[in-house]
Amino acid sequence: MIDLPIASEKASRKPNWLRVKLPIGESYKHVRGLVDEYNLHTICQSGNCPNMGECWGAGTATFMILGNTCTRSCSFCAVKTGRPPEYDEDEPRRVAEAIKLMEVKHAVITSVNRDELKDRGAEIWYQTVTKVKELSPDTTIETLIPDVKANWDALIRMIEADQEVVSHNMETVERLYRLVRPQAKYQRSLEQIKRTKAYGKRTKSGIMVGLGETPDEIKATMADLLDNGCDVLTIGQYLQPTKMHLEVDAYIHPDQFAAYKDIGLRMGFDFVESGPLVRSSYHAERHL
Repeated sequence: MIDLPIASEKASRKPNWLRVKLPIGESYKHVRGLVDEYNLHTICQSGNCPNMGECWGAGTATFMILGNTCTRSCSFCAVKTGRPPEYDEDEPRRVAEAIKLMEVKHAVITSVNRDELKDRGAEIWYQTVTKVKELSPDTTIETLIPDVKANWDALIRMIEADQEVVSHNMETVERLYRLVRPQAKYQRSLEQIKRTKAYGKRTKSGIMVGLGETPDEIKATMADLLDNGCDVLTIGQYLQPTKMHLEVDAYIHPDQFAAYKDIGLRMGFDFVESGPLVRSSYHAERHL
């Protein structure tokens, strides 16, 4: 068995294993039409996701609630930063109706950070999940929630609806946190996952590679996640969204992603999705 990863290419240009298909097809057009008609935000668009064509073509999308302006300024993320406008209290209904029309079997819902709100947007989170379950009772739901800055009451409100999975991404190794997530704290995110697991939810997290981390640091992060109750892990290649964001340090070879998956499963994760184009919501239905 492979214990440590194999090889990577220092960043110069994207290697051929990072090629993606252009979004085409009737299913893609249908999803695009519903997103536009219901004035919805998706992380697929706001985050420049490389899998948008594949996922939308399969009739799925990851919905982003609480607007599309984030109060954080993470150096890896394509979502715009600023002071968000007032949130739309009718958003839970619109998201739920779109999911019903799309006949989504497994819905992923995420949000920007809303640090200016006392409850971090928790009530909109609760109402959105509740409304989706009301209109589509057979749809399973994964919520990819932001850092609540240790507002544990807000966390409970976010996760006490009937979603099957609660995800919170670590994004990177501890050493790179100030560079990658300057307004977040590594230990605080671990604590959030720990409390989510203690509440009784199936837990999930995701990390990016290619930012300058070492294989041993990835293994240490895996161990920290397991120690704090994480069930499911995703690992994907960091891709620079614009020239204003962090540069890619290295493009990690697919064999190395396979090695990380093998390591994660042997360490004890229930499920590991690892590959160059993997994102936190990619094939999210598989581990259910």
